[in-house]
Amino acid sequence: MRRFFKISTPVWCALGAVFTVLYCVYGKDALLSAAITFWTFFYHFAMRLAVGGIVNARREKCRVSARRFAPLKFESALYKRLRVRRWKDKMPTYAPESFDGKKLGLEGVIRTMCVSETVHEIIIIFSFLPLFAAIPFDSFWVFFITSLLAAFYDLLFVIMQRYNRPRLVKLANKKAR
Repeated sequence: MRRFFKISTPVWCALGAVFTVLYCVYGKDALLSAAITFWTFFYHFAMRLAVGGIVNARREKCRVSARRFAPLKFESALYKRLRVRRWKDKMPTYAPESFDGKKLGLEGVIRTMCVSETVHEIIIIFSFLPLFAAIPFDSFWVFFITSLLAAFYDLLFVIMQRYNRPRLVKLANKKAR
């Protein structure tokens, strides 16, 4: 997954630039649509890399015991309803080694889960920034739908972290006793 992001992000940028130039030369609407599409892809990929890099650089400041990471009363029932147990293992992982319990220990994995949740929460918010591009292009619904889909995708990762972490915390507490 990491390799895909690092290779495809500059590709989206290059394609955005190429189609922008082509649109400026030929003025065809299809070229503008392609340019907007590639620039939007570039934004979403580059933003994810930047947010992940910034939050991971500050990972030691992430307080695992922070109240915001504690499970809420309604979550357990919600996760059963969403059948998180069935799909959580099918989600891609950007850096699988950062969830390796043998290398990091239980506490390290729990910290990684908190950091990952924080990354995806920030990405959800930033997923809606392209809506500002809808103003000059008069394409609100296109930008809204793509932003909503991107935010929903990252919400799945937040749900997955919040589903798994209480089990690991319980196991860590059991081991500590």
